[in-house]
Amino acid sequence: MSRHIAFERLHNFRDLGGYSTADGRTVRWGRLYRSDSLAKLDGADLDRFLALKVSTVIDLRYPWEIEARGRVPDREGLSYVNLSVEHRPYDQAAIDPWRFLADRYAEVALDGAKELRQALEVIAWNTSGPLVFHCASGKDRTGLLAALVLALAGVTEDDIAADFALTELATERLVADWRAANPGRTLTWPAYGRAPEEIMRLFLADLAATYGSVYDYAVRHLGADDRLIAQLRARLLDD
Repeated sequence: MSRHIAFERLHNFRDLGGYSTADGRTVRWGRLYRSDSLAKLDGADLDRFLALKVSTVIDLRYPWEIEARGRVPDREGLSYVNLSVEHRPYDQAAIDPWRFLADRYAEVALDGAKELRQALEVIAWNTSGPLVFHCASGKDRTGLLAALVLALAGVTEDDIAADFALTELATERLVADWRAANPGRTLTWPAYGRAPEEIMRLFLADLAATYGSVYDYAVRHLGADDRLIAQLRARLLDD
């Protein structure tokens, strides 16, 4: 199976299948995808997307981003939900950008509890077909939710960090998109579009230090319960 699914204008569309869990199971292919903004879908790209038979889209962006840049094209049978998980906008820092971004992820994990819980519920109880979640570049907000889902499914930290770092393959194209959308401006974020494993490892370590584990975070802060987590695993893992 192919993890990366090629599009002309999407640069970071990936299948989250194939990862092994601690109990020897595997995340099903073709069940859950992560992506950069689906507002870019058009023409042949839209046809490729529709061929995946996606039934549900979770858009993690702010409402103002959607108003300014659009959303996934409306199609019959495609459910759409906007869950804006970030509550404190920020510009990326030039000094120690990995620690800075891990701290911002911690803020999203703290502030976005309601939306993150809803996202887990949508993923767990969606039985109508494949699901995709996305933000703007498919890196930060998307990477955080992917990490939570994979961790709750039982995937190892090494695989979670490696999955996060796959965005590095899209960095050049994400930067090119930024420059095309901002003519005449200088990109002052030296790590724009970067996604080294270190960011995710720092975030997961901080979560463990605060709550004990991702599971404890989900239960204690998000209000998830064993029924939701069991349903998430049943939905995503092979038998």
